[in-house]
Amino acid sequence: MNRLFLLAILFVFIISCGKSKTERGENFTGSSSVEESSEIDASSYDPKRGEGKHTNVELGATLDQSMATKGEEVAGVKCTSCHKMTDERLVGPGWKGVTERRTPEWIMNFITNPDPMIDKDPELQAQLELCLVRMPNQSLSDTEAREIVEYMRKNDGVK
Repeated sequence: MNRLFLLAILFVFIISCGKSKTERGENFTGSSSVEESSEIDASSYDPKRGEGKHTNVELGATLDQSMATKGEEVAGVKCTSCHKMTDERLVGPGWKGVTERRTPEWIMNFITNPDPMIDKDPELQAQLELCLVRMPNQSLSDTEAREIVEYMRKNDGVK
């Protein structure tokens, strides 16, 4: 009798392990798959602005030193464990030149709202394949995000 019971448990275990994550209802990304999201939302995604509420970020012609200093402090706590200020990749890509490649709206939307952008942006999806780690949402305020943008500008040589 015990043998039959053990065989039944083993059979159930083998059957349950054979299902895919989707069939078991598991989804470890917190949203639909990247392929589904990019197909569904590709037409509405703006690669210059990203996905989020920041539509018009005003930058001064010169660097706001006070904001850049605060941004450096925030980045030291929330960002630099994964990002270097050079073009070298650590966990995530290096920050050198990011303000030359991306708009301030895109940067602020990404650092305040990374998950929807990763799901929709083909360039972020390609970056994810290289880095293998999704950028976590650090729960930055809009002010902190703007300060980080100013720190990134300082890093890119804006005076």
